Amino acid sequence: MSIEQLAETAQAMVAPGKGIIAIDESTATIGKRFASVGIENTEENRRAYRELLLTTPRLSQHISGAILFDETLRQSTKDGTPFANYLAKQGIIPGIKVDKGTTALAGCPGELVTEGLDGLRDRLKEYYKLGARFAKWRAVINIAEDIPSGTCIEANAHALARYAALCQEQGLVPMVEPEVLMDGDHDIQTCYEVTEATLRSLFGALHEQGVLLEGTILKASMVLPGKDCDEDADVEEVAESTIMCLKSTVPAILPGIVFLSGGQSDEDATAHLDAMNRVGNLPWPLSFSYGRAMQQAALQLWSKDLKGNVAKAQALVFERAKANGLAAQGKWEG
Repeated sequence: MSIEQLAETAQAMVAPGKGIIAIDESTATIGKRFASVGIENTEENRRAYRELLLTTPRLSQHISGAILFDETLRQSTKDGTPFANYLAKQGIIPGIKVDKGTTALAGCPGELVTEGLDGLRDRLKEYYKLGARFAKWRAVINIAEDIPSGTCIEANAHALARYAALCQEQGLVPMVEPEVLMDGDHDIQTCYEVTEATLRSLFGALHEQGVLLEGTILKASMVLPGKDCDEDADVEEVAESTIMCLKSTVPAILPGIVFLSGGQSDEDATAHLDAMNRVGNLPWPLSFSYGRAMQQAALQLWSKDLKGNVAKAQALVFERAKANGLAAQGKWEG
């Protein structure tokens, strides 16, 4: 795929008023979500739940792409249509999570590095054949006393850049996700400083690895105080801090930025996105790539009757997609 085609896909991913739905939970992670609402973690239940999300009527009005897990990319709707084919027919771009999760970073207590580069080229070839047109890799940055270290930030930035280069080689748009976790009691200024250092390292590594930014999407975490911080931050402060951090680190040539919800409530994630877009005059589109903030209410409703509540659960999914689509244009009314 040419850089023009990669750029075209990337731009479609951040089309006005549209965002990405993230349903790429691993089998273990979705098992925890299912357990919290009393659903058995079977392959058929996982398939049925993903079908509920992906076949939500009118979803493509506000959703441009969907990040899938390996199992999901290989599954089909109940009538036998592969999910990737179904999405493409709806005008939704299929994507795939390709990292293999985090492991302890040797020599850096309390810090993590993401694995999955071994064999990635061949996996990307297969995913492209299965219909994926973009991929996602998540790095995790913890904030605590004396961390993150420069070693941790650089190791994760290098892995993200190697992954991104391999994606573009195989015709997939890389979504790079360096998540700065909300866990901890740090204040918003500390989050700002860590996020800034992380993004500077990331874009330096992308440049060194020859990654074409025109065909790359950033999945960013917002600048927020830690969950256990005594000092709260209002919507405007989060929006202003996040925009300032991005403007100081992210090249204007990037097609767009999508945010992860990162443990925020559904409404907070939407309100923060809306506030940022109301500022206006930004170098890139700011949109969303939410998982829990798109799904949680629907999952709780569906769990009460797996067959009888599909339409009602889909209505909730559409409502969340519409709200975030409006927020991506600074038009959400709350």
